[in-house]
Amino acid sequence: MPDIAPERKCKISASRKLSLKILLLTRATEQLEAEKAAREEEKVRYLGEKLPPLQLTGLNMDEMQKLCKQIHAKIDKVDEERYDYEAKVIKNNRDINELNLKVQDLGGKFKKPALRKVRVSADEMLKALFGSKNKGSMDLRANLKSVKKEDIKQEKELTLEVGDWRKNVEAMSGMEGRKKMFDA
Repeated sequence: MPDIAPERKCKISASRKLSLKILLLTRATEQLEAEKAAREEEKVRYLGEKLPPLQLTGLNMDEMQKLCKQIHAKIDKVDEERYDYEAKVIKNNRDINELNLKVQDLGGKFKKPALRKVRVSADEMLKALFGSKNKGSMDLRANLKSVKKEDIKQEKELTLEVGDWRKNVEAMSGMEGRKKMFDA
């Protein structure tokens, strides 16, 4: 096994590093200025092609109105193009942000596992929800109200007895009526 050599010290001195950094920065600023000048020249050339100089001398009123209508039509067309380009830029920016989020998600250590269908009984579900607090199995039918056939028959008889509600109200009014209700 070869011995691993200790880390080498940098062969470039600090003053040399500083001078190289300064050279890189000056070169970068020169390139930025050149790009800016090129953009300005391109802008002037484009405007010269798309917008010729106006000749307003010697035009009567009808020709001036016609020229104004042409200029307005060009303005409308340019506004439509500008709107379309802005919409494309906004859409592209949104797509870029979504892709950046996907890259960050993929770059992370967390990955969502594929979910599977699992059959769980009521007892297991309660145990999972409440832990060991729930003792024994829970019979869901035990909590239902029990109804007897006799109760149903009595309710039907009461509704048949009522008949005309005015007679029943008069009969049940006063203390005697209340007593009858409690007796029943």
